[in-house]
Order: sequence, then structure tokens, then C-alpha cells
Amino acid sequence: MTILSRNYVLAAAGLAILALAILFGMDRPPICECGNVKLWHGAVQSAENSQHLSDWYTFSHIIHGFLFYGLGYWLFRKKPEAARLGLSLCLAVFIEGFWEILENSPIIINRYREATFAFGYAGDSIINSMADIGWMTLGFFAARRMPVMGTVIVAVIFELLALYAIRDNLTLNVLMLTFPIEAVKKWQGAV
Repeated sequence: MTILSRNYVLAAAGLAILALAILFGMDRPPICECGNVKLWHGAVQSAENSQHLSDWYTFSHIIHGFLFYGLGYWLFRKKPEAARLGLSLCLAVFIEGFWEILENSPIIINRYREATFAFGYAGDSIINSMADIGWMTLGFFAARRMPVMGTVIVAVIFELLALYAIRDNLTLNVLMLTFPIEAVKKWQGAV
């Protein structure tokens, strides 16, 4: 079993801290404006969505980790195993941190409001964004341990579970942000 070098761990942590600093600089709320920090908040159409440590979209962030592990494995396939793992982790934390910053920018917040059923979406709290980076990292290391087919099966189960529970998932989220379909928006809003 390859062990991550301390330098890669520090680099990945530094990237997460940089995302944290940028989110603070963007004046994102540190925690839910309700004043609580919950381990789980399951109501999607609520002011507390994307404000706590986990929610239905946590499954998407774990899948991000699966995908980023695969991307890093492919991009750095010619590197020695320790370097491939470390570089892949840093790339994964960078991409997830970049997404958390972009997702909380006015352009994406407004896009969610107009193109998806997230009508009152106001962005994530900082604790939710940092937890999302953590969940992605969990998915990254889970993908490292699981066989490829196991990772695919877990991802499909997560997608189907979220689809059943909230009529949304990573696939629909990407679709609706990039190529919104009015029929899908109406179906999602009928919860």
C-alpha cells in the first residue's frame, strides 16, 4: 500500500485552506444563518439546503471523488505510484475547491435559480463547502480502495437514491446547468 508523502498532504491541505480563504473573502456565511450546524439536513427546498455538513448533494461530492481519482490515475499513469496518488489528490482538491468557489459566485447561483428547480438557492455556507471538499476526498480514497466496477456500482446507487429521494442528482445537476430542459425542471419541481 502506497503511503502519501507529507508534502502532497500539505499541498492538498493548502489548496483546501486557499478555497476556505477565498470563500471568506467572498463573504459567504460561515455556517447556516439559522445558527445551527447539523450533521444532516435532508430538505432540499429549504433555506437550510447546502448549509450543513451533509445533505442529499453529499452523494454527488463523493462521486466527484470517484471521478477525480480516475482522472488523476489516467493523467498521471506514467508517474510512480506514490507521485501519481499525491498529484491526483492535489488535482482533486484543486478542482473541488475551484467548483465550490465557482458554485458560490453570483453567476452560478443565478444560473441555479433560473435553470433548475432550486428557486431560492443562495449558495453554500462555508462549512458546507469545506465538508463537500471532505466528502469528495472520502470518495477519492474510497475509489482507490474499491475495484472499478464496485466504484461504478456505488456511483449508480447514489445517483438512483438521490433521484428517487429528491428528483435530482449529479447527472441532472450537470444537465440542467449546461443544457436546461423545461420538462425536467417541471418534473423536479413537482416534489
